[in-house]
Amino acid sequence: MLYSRLQRTISHAVAVSGYGFWSGKPVRVEFRPAHVGSGITFVRDDQGEYAKVPARVAYRQDVPRRSNLECNGVSVEMVEHISAALAGLQIDNCEIGVDAAEMPGCDGSSLAFVQALDSVGMTEQHETVRQLVITKPIRLEKGESWIEARPAINERFRAEFQLDYPDDPIIGQQSISLAVSPDSFRQELAPCRTFVLEREADAMIRQGLGTHVTPQDLLLFGKYGPVENRLRFNNECARHKALDMIGDLALSGFEIIGQVIAYRSSHQLNAALTRELLTQFSDAAPLRATA
Repeated sequence: MLYSRLQRTISHAVAVSGYGFWSGKPVRVEFRPAHVGSGITFVRDDQGEYAKVPARVAYRQDVPRRSNLECNGVSVEMVEHISAALAGLQIDNCEIGVDAAEMPGCDGSSLAFVQALDSVGMTEQHETVRQLVITKPIRLEKGESWIEARPAINERFRAEFQLDYPDDPIIGQQSISLAVSPDSFRQELAPCRTFVLEREADAMIRQGLGTHVTPQDLLLFGKYGPVENRLRFNNECARHKALDMIGDLALSGFEIIGQVIAYRSSHQLNAALTRELLTQFSDAAPLRATA
């Protein structure tokens, strides 16, 4: 018999403030309780109470290195770390009020969001969670990268990520395989930070992006390792990629039951699998963006 659980929301509102990595703009994020069955929705408080963006892959914009959403001209940017925190803690219904487009980078991980959500606690609701059950393997490839979904084996959801930087041995080959639960997400993935190579950071700065970000704000890798920072795990880069993948898959709007294994996957490839899972396995048609 397939395990099921009741939907959950947070017990009280709680806020996190910071600055966007890309824009440098200050932003306040307020997590709010939401009605059963309402899912995860962003609200641009600075644009009014009806400026809403459902956290669904149908509204995803094709941009590099992050996951942005737009619905009816309302946009939110770099949502994957928030989406991962909510999915990892099994929070199914939540309204997220923000006063700017880009989410706060904090330390490049989901830790600040998890700590804020844990501080107010969760409340069970009266309906069971909607599940997307993977019943057959699906594999998507792009160049040397691939991502694959498989049926679950003795677990509800397992995430595996294989990272390979053949030209950058300071990162090299790393992997993580984890049965995802609220406890394992808190301990093993939430603290893991986004990372960038020094040459990539230099190229972005020349484009006027991330000019305010310091090596203490994320993991910046130079020739000999993290610059002015220390790793929290030996395979922190692979763990962060798994975190990103969980955040991208959460845009399905379902709790996924199965295994997802990825090799050098990107946000774009993660999103492509999310769309394919909805097509193949969901009992409801995916939401479509409207003009």
